Amino acid sequence: MCDSFKKQLVELYNNGKSASEIEREYHISNSALYKWIRYFNSTGSFKEKDNKSELEKSYKELEKENRQFKMENDILKQAALIMGRKF
Repeated sequence: MCDSFKKQLVELYNNGKSASEIEREYHISNSALYKWIRYFNSTGSFKEKDNKSELEKSYKELEKENRQFKMENDILKQAALIMGRKF
C-alpha cells in the first residue's frame, strides 16, 4: 500500500475515528493499522528502518562489525597456515 493511503488512515485515527471502523471500512488488519499509527506518529515515516530504536541500530552495527572481524580473523588464520605458523 502506498504511503499516502497509510497516512490518510493514520490521520483518520488521529482525528478521532475508531480503529475498528477504519479496519472494517478499508479492509485492513488491526495489526497493520496500529503498526502504521505507531510508526507515523513516532517518526513521520512508514519505513521500518526509520523506526528502529537506537539500541536496535547499535545492535545491527555491532553484528556487522562482528561479521567483519570474523572474516578478517579467518583470513589471518589461513595466511598463518600458509606461512607455516599455527595459532
